[in-house]
Amino acid sequence: MAKLTFYGGTKIVTGACYLLEANNKKVIVDCGMFQGSWFTEEKNYEPFPFDPKQIDAFFLTHAHIDHCGRAAKLYRDGFRGKFYATAPTLDFSRIMLADSHHVMLEDSEKRGLQPFYGLNDIAGLMDLAVPLKYGERVDVAGGFSCRVRNSGHILGSAFYEFFVEENSLSADGRARKNKIVFSGDLGNPPTPLIKPIEYIDEADYLVIESAYGDRLHEHRDQRKEYLEDAIEETVKSGGVLMIPAFAMERTQELLYELNDLVEHGRVPQIPIFIDSPLAIKATEVYRRYDDYYNKEATYVISSGDEIFKFPGLKFTETVEESKKINEVPAPKIIIAGSGMSTAGRILHHEKKYLSDPKNTLLIFGYQAKGSLGRRLLEGQTEVKIHGETIFVRAKIKSIEGYSAHADQDGLVKWVRPMRHTLKKVFIVQGEDEAALKLATVFKDKLTVDAVVPEYGQEFILE
Repeated sequence: MAKLTFYGGTKIVTGACYLLEANNKKVIVDCGMFQGSWFTEEKNYEPFPFDPKQIDAFFLTHAHIDHCGRAAKLYRDGFRGKFYATAPTLDFSRIMLADSHHVMLEDSEKRGLQPFYGLNDIAGLMDLAVPLKYGERVDVAGGFSCRVRNSGHILGSAFYEFFVEENSLSADGRARKNKIVFSGDLGNPPTPLIKPIEYIDEADYLVIESAYGDRLHEHRDQRKEYLEDAIEETVKSGGVLMIPAFAMERTQELLYELNDLVEHGRVPQIPIFIDSPLAIKATEVYRRYDDYYNKEATYVISSGDEIFKFPGLKFTETVEESKKINEVPAPKIIIAGSGMSTAGRILHHEKKYLSDPKNTLLIFGYQAKGSLGRRLLEGQTEVKIHGETIFVRAKIKSIEGYSAHADQDGLVKWVRPMRHTLKKVFIVQGEDEAALKLATVFKDKLTVDAVVPEYGQEFILE
């Protein structure tokens, strides 16, 4: 019988890691880093609860660090199977893992720990990589195959359909067949850049994310107006607009929107800094894969508009360039990593500008429990950054319409076509409240059996 075990993403958004076993083969889907409080992040340093040497294949849905952050550790601990992902995801994961290693070196030194992977482990992992295209189906082993589909979350993100025809027979004497789907992170259409999420109409078992399972996003059509308002308010006050942004997708979406606002004169032309080496590298990946763009973005590019280049925009890659941002008088916009204000250059800007009421911190997307971004969003008026106490007088705002995650309605809409065939839905990658709420919604609206797994819990897939 097929067996599914949950080793991350259980009642928590981060640390996604799922073990699927069938026909004497073992597959891992995602191997993400735990993020948030230090208590949570300690799990990254613990040994895997399975033997990586026995894993036949590793499938990565996308290259956000909460899905790929322990992949090089998987290699370090003996994994030598095939590493499957789309080509953009493979490129992203290489730079994300290298950047995370750099951050980990500093953090591990402070805490007296050894990094849980090295640069050689990243290189070794990438030697195992097999690029996949949307719609492609690969054989993992006899009677065990997988198809990759577009999840619409970030460039190259995927969900996976696993087809398992087991060696054992069911009670009626027929071969056991199951289709198990892993959603990864599902997108929030329509998106400014990438092609929309794909829908499927059948599955036996489903593992689905629930980051926003207990809420609805603002109307997507209004989000650019909110961004426009925030910029105009910053200009009027003569302040600084700080945007902690995830290096992949969020930064590029913002650039796409800012390009339109600036070039059509909807906002005044002021200095806009992309102060993130990782975001700059990620943007280069976006430039290489424009065949993944949606029709609107493709049309804009074909008309001759360079969507990542417009008046006032400056990429600051070096530390010296970053420091010089302070010399540029306000008003100005600073977009820097990390997206949850847990590390990176945004901390330096927050340290300098959070205490001034003329300034604004504009938060996009999910903020994990324990992160500085979450504490600021919840109204904390005094925070510590680099050991220094900072009094928060700047305005703290958020725009959820830019979230790259589907909200509750989006998740229900995606699952609805599968409801008649589903035997069980496993709800992961959401905090307790969000996951449990989504389970209730699925039961009430779709009449499907939905459960929220515990860490290490095993399920036999009949």
